[in-house]
Amino acid sequence: MENIENLYKILKDNNQEHIIKILNKLDTYNQEKLIKEIDKLDFNQIKELYNDEKKYDLNKIEHIKYIDKYGIDEEVLKKYKQMGEEYIKEKKYAVVTMAGGQGTRLGHTGPKGTYKINTIKGEKYLFEIIVESLINAKNKYGVYIPWYIMTSKANNIQTVEFLKMHNYFNYPAECIKIFIQNEIPMISDDGKIIIDENYNVKEASDGNGGIYKCMKKDGIIEDMKNKGIEWIFVGGVDNILLKIVDPILVGATISENNLIASKSVVKAYPE
Repeated sequence: MENIENLYKILKDNNQEHIIKILNKLDTYNQEKLIKEIDKLDFNQIKELYNDEKKYDLNKIEHIKYIDKYGIDEEVLKKYKQMGEEYIKEKKYAVVTMAGGQGTRLGHTGPKGTYKINTIKGEKYLFEIIVESLINAKNKYGVYIPWYIMTSKANNIQTVEFLKMHNYFNYPAECIKIFIQNEIPMISDDGKIIIDENYNVKEASDGNGGIYKCMKKDGIIEDMKNKGIEWIFVGGVDNILLKIVDPILVGATISENNLIASKSVVKAYPE
């Protein structure tokens, strides 16, 4: 009883009284199950995320400094490229693929990376296209680039089985590490934690921004340090146009003393 009262107090203090009403209606089994899930929640994190979401003023978004590749002097471009290639050849570079999503919006059942598309060289899986880029880089720079894949609780098992079944598309298994994206509780517009129809705390992947915390938690950053990796390229599995090994981008980022760079293509026209 004392534990229940403490739990009720925590829920009240965090404006989650609706969960108390749900708990009072449940049988012992479902009540105990839900209590275990609530015990794991970080209410401070939930509160901070909810409050932060309300802070942003979209009217204050400003342009940041950028470099137009087509406006760069040839000598400077050559310097960027050489610098980037050196880091790649010295095994200081890795690729991280965000592949936690399902292929639902593509009309596909299964992880997004297992979706197959038509290319000029025939049908290829999204994962297969990424591996081809990594193999091309191996042939060009003479090194296997470490490949880290972020999955989710929903698709991790399927992703691992799929890659094993296809022998990682002939990329060395020892160069690949898979880690699972974190999940956080879903909350309503008024800040209430959502409980689903099976009396579980409803959770969802914590978004692309959560990747770094996840990499730290799962020992990925430590693994990168041990390998001497200094720069990583992070990209989504469904963006098949990504140049995941771009020495000019790497060289420009380092040369300009930036901690991070993002590459984009200017939209030609509204349509």
